[in-house]
This record gives sequence, structure tokens and C-alpha cells, in this order.
Amino acid sequence: MSRVVKVFRTLRNHWKKSTFAVCVLSYGSYWLYGKYCDKMLRREACLEAREYGRQLIAPNERLKKATVILNPAACDGKANNLFEKNAAPILHLAGFEVTVVKTDYEGQAKKLMDLMESTDMLIVAGGDGTLQEVITGLLRRSDQDSFSRTPIGFIPLGTRNAVSDSLHVTSDNKVKDITSATLSILKGETVPLDVLQIEGETEKPVFALTGLRWGAFRDVSATVRKYWFLGPLKTNAAHWFHTLREWPLLCDVTVNYLAPTLRPPDLPSHKPPRPNLLYRIKRRLRNYWNPPPEVTLKREEPEQWEEQKLSSVELVIQTHNKNPVERRINDSMTICTESPNISVGEFITIGNQKHKDPSLLTENATKVEASACQLKLPEVTGSFFNIDNEEFEAMPVEIRLLPRKLHFFISAERRLQLLSQIQ
Repeated sequence: MSRVVKVFRTLRNHWKKSTFAVCVLSYGSYWLYGKYCDKMLRREACLEAREYGRQLIAPNERLKKATVILNPAACDGKANNLFEKNAAPILHLAGFEVTVVKTDYEGQAKKLMDLMESTDMLIVAGGDGTLQEVITGLLRRSDQDSFSRTPIGFIPLGTRNAVSDSLHVTSDNKVKDITSATLSILKGETVPLDVLQIEGETEKPVFALTGLRWGAFRDVSATVRKYWFLGPLKTNAAHWFHTLREWPLLCDVTVNYLAPTLRPPDLPSHKPPRPNLLYRIKRRLRNYWNPPPEVTLKREEPEQWEEQKLSSVELVIQTHNKNPVERRINDSMTICTESPNISVGEFITIGNQKHKDPSLLTENATKVEASACQLKLPEVTGSFFNIDNEEFEAMPVEIRLLPRKLHFFISAERRLQLLSQIQ
């Protein structure tokens, strides 16, 4: 008992050192427990992937070939380590023939897509910028009609992974997000995503999955990092300082757009069996003696463009890929403009929310559904677009929707969540 009293007396006499030691031990225990949980997540994912690798294949079959486009610079240079520890073991245990291609500089992924050979699946390991480069390079190919049928997997390794929210169940744990996204590739369930073709004064178009953003909120979001020394107040400070330099923050733009097009019915997932020989002979004889009437082709009517002159704080053109499993009557994209009647306080509050979620729209925002649109911008220098969270110089552009152009792997859990949101 005297020894216990002596220990407590020592702790009381050296309470500063004791408090510091308790804090260090608590943080160390929490850190070690997090590492242990990450290890268990990797273990469970590898055990599940091993079951796929143990499946038997026929003698005339070959291993599935997976081509991985990896951006090592994503996530502040941690992407390569994250991929090797969390995703690569799962792909190898599943029995895939994995080819990893690492990019060395910005824009290289577009050039690599020109050299890519036929593959069973294409896996993009990076963030929104890497994914935007890959789909742009893929759809610029001369044989893009055939290559666009290749299923695409997305492993979220970047700072911003907007498409991942539509495909996977996201969490605060980076290891869990990566392993679950990789396992969804093994299961093979896909969903079609719309693509925006953005063509401006440059020779080649740019393609996007989420959308285009232009206006004051976008401009301020690009400067938030400059106020890093203000900590959690940096976002509010960036918006406030911007209002001091310029107010009101209105952008004038002329928008010409086409009405949405009717969505064709979904094609059957399985090819119907071929009719028997007797039925085919009867059909040919019937068509020979009673040929069907010739179908006259309808003349293509000129496109009916509608024009609107808008003045808004921000213009956002986005796809419906936020919920890709929703069944829609029309194929369309959404042209959204924020209300021009906004106070400084509302600008700061809304801007703080939009910095966290760029696709967020306020209740006063106006929406127009269209299948294509043309933007005619005022002659303002130093203005920029955000296309899939990547910065491009603003210019007059024409945007067309390519409905259900690409197929991405989706997890079954996320599909069920999206279906429950519709109901």
C-alpha cells in the first residue's frame, strides 16, 4: 500500500510531466489502434479477393487484363504508397493480369490513352484531375466507339474524388474507401455515366463527368489556400476579402440551349437467342413474296436553339451522375444559375458550403434542362472555368451531352443507397 501511495505522491508532485506523459500515451494508443484497424480492413479485403482468385477458369480462357493509370502525385504525393498497400494486393490476389502505368507530369494521362492497347478493364487510381485526363484521352481516340465500352474502375486516391460519391460508399477512413472501391471492381457490377463534351476555340474537346463551374464562388475557392494561416477561418476570410475588392459579384453570360431529348429504352443486357433454321427460312420466303414497305427517312429538322441572357453570381452546368441509377424520361444536363440578389453575409455563408461541396445549389437557384448549350462570355481577361474541379481558361464554348457514354464499376451497397433515395 505504501508503494501505491508513493506513486500517487510522485505523480502529484510532478503533475506537469505526468499530464504530458498521459497525453503522449493516449495519442500513441489512439494512433496504434488506428493502424491496427487499417490492417484488419486490408486483411478482410484480401481474404475476399482471394476467393475470386481461387475460382476455376476453362482451359481456353485467359486471365482478365487490368490496365491501371496511377498518378503518384495525387494526395500530396502519397498516392503510390496508398495504392501499393491497399489496392495492388487485392488486384493480384483476384487473379488479374495487372499492368500499372504511372504518370510523370500533368497531362500525360491523355497521351498515354493514345498508346493504350485493348484491355478487359481500365482502372484510374488518382483524383478528379487524373480521371478527367483519362476520359478525355479515351474519347479523343479515333476508335473511341469501341474503347468506350471498356468498363472503368475508379480508386479514389486524390484530394477531391467527386465521382467516388456516386460509385462507392464513402467514409472518413481512406483505407476503407480504397479497399471497398477495389473490391467493387472484382464484383463486376457497372453503371452507365453521362459525359459532357466541351468544345471551345481549341482544336480538341475536353470531356467531363461532373460538370462545368464559372463565377464568383469558383474564383474565391481557388484562393482559399492563400489564407492557410487563418486556420478554420480561411474560407470565410477569402470570401470576405473578395467582397471588399469587388462588389457586386455578377457575371453576365448569354446561353443558347437545346431542349432535352427523349431517352431511348435500355438495351437488353443479354443478346436474344438466334431463331431456329425453319423459322429463318419462312421469314425469308415471306419477305421475298411480300416485301415490307420501304421506310422513308425523315428530313432532319434544324436545331431549335433558345437564347437566354443571364446575370448571376455563378453558373453551373452539371450532369445527373450524382445518382446514376435513377431512371429518367429525358437525357439532359442541368444549367443552374444562382440568384443575383444576394447580400455579403449570404455570399460568405453559401460560399463556405460550396467550398466543401461544389455541386451544392441554393433554394433560389434557377435550373434549366438541356441536351446542349452554347456559352457566350463577356470579354473579361483572367477568368477561369472549373471542369471536374480542374482549372481551364474561360472562353466561349459549346457543351453537348453524351448520354450513358461510359460504364463505371459501382458497389452493390452504393446502388442500394441510391435506389432508396429515389423511393
